[in-house]
Amino acid sequence: MKKNKLSELSVAELETKLKDDISALENLHFQKALQQLENPLKIKEVRKEIAQIKTVLREFELGKRTIDKKSKQTQEIEK
Repeated sequence: MKKNKLSELSVAELETKLKDDISALENLHFQKALQQLENPLKIKEVRKEIAQIKTVLREFELGKRTIDKKSKQTQEIEK
């Protein structure tokens, strides 16, 4: 998922996506151990997406990113 698409999601949706990606990463590692993984690059992609989700969630925690209640879009606060 693109980073700009992640910024459109709410905190609850991001947390759900994070849990899904973590379980997908565990599954990929299991497939790799059994030598059933067809695309090893997928592990790197999922790890990168997890990092991006965690970054956006942390920005919400720090107050650098807010949700616009009217349009339900996130806005970055510049400091």
